[in-house]
Amino acid sequence: MRSLRSGFTLIEILVSVVIISFSILFVLRVHTDNREYIIYLSERNKNALQDSLYLTSNILRYHKSTKTAYTIMARNIKVKKDESRQILKNNSRKIYIPDEIRIIPPPAPRRGPAALVNEINLKDKHSASYWHVNIQKF
Repeated sequence: MRSLRSGFTLIEILVSVVIISFSILFVLRVHTDNREYIIYLSERNKNALQDSLYLTSNILRYHKSTKTAYTIMARNIKVKKDESRQILKNNSRKIYIPDEIRIIPPPAPRRGPAALVNEINLKDKHSASYWHVNIQKF
């Protein structure tokens, strides 16, 4: 009688190699897709950080104009280094502000705030919208 050896046959090893190969291909595809999405998100976050330079109290003056971050910030901040000044001058956005929205309080039994709301659209490769809310009375 033949004794049985403990081990794998050639077919079992080939099937396991094929399964592992397909698994690796799937993981590489997911990694590639995620990498592109991560790059997109990092660009959006970088632009959101740059957009914060434009969200000053005087942004509402610049409807339908293209301004640099330096132009908007020059009234509030003095930039001493030329390199920093040049970086701010190279960063520009087209500013669009639609008509303001007036929020009026409800009638007498219920009370609420009155406010003026402005949408601020900053146009660039990754455009963004922000809201400026001015509560007039509560």
